[in-house]
Amino acid sequence: MGQMAQKISKVNRGELLKALNEALSEEWLAYYQYWVGALVAKGPSRTSIVAEFTEHANEELDHANQLGQRIIELGGTPVLDPKKWDELARCKYDAPTNDWIMELVKQNLVAERCAIARYQQICEMTFGKDYETFKMSAKILKDEIEHEQEMEDFLADYNAGIEHSGEKIDDPADKK
Repeated sequence: MGQMAQKISKVNRGELLKALNEALSEEWLAYYQYWVGALVAKGPSRTSIVAEFTEHANEELDHANQLGQRIIELGGTPVLDPKKWDELARCKYDAPTNDWIMELVKQNLVAERCAIARYQQICEMTFGKDYETFKMSAKILKDEIEHEQEMEDFLADYNAGIEHSGEKIDDPADKK
């Protein structure tokens, strides 16, 4: 960050870099979760859902790139060791133990909700204090909200399709 940008910034740089590196770790894990889910998925609507998983994986990778660039612009160092991702991440990678497409959708729904909370936190931290980081995190937040909606829509569509059988896939939030 240039001298004037540093002078006008009202955010604790250390806290911000920590949050950005945590988010960066979470984006790499989200990328992998979508990518591996697209590889192993089986079940109804697989083709369309795998296409969405692949699109989301690419978007998560783009988020990671934006975060890494912003960390460097702020004079920090992006997390360098992939082994640190799980340690730093609040939003964890949930290895698929069941390759059924709707189980993967539910796992991704949980991850998206965690990501929404992360970017809301960064937006609140930077609002009125660091315009560039706020703008980036608000855009990523918008993407994560869209991802959540798409996962909810897949569950709703599936449930509507099997309503006559009495079977239903519960939203993970309903178990709390």
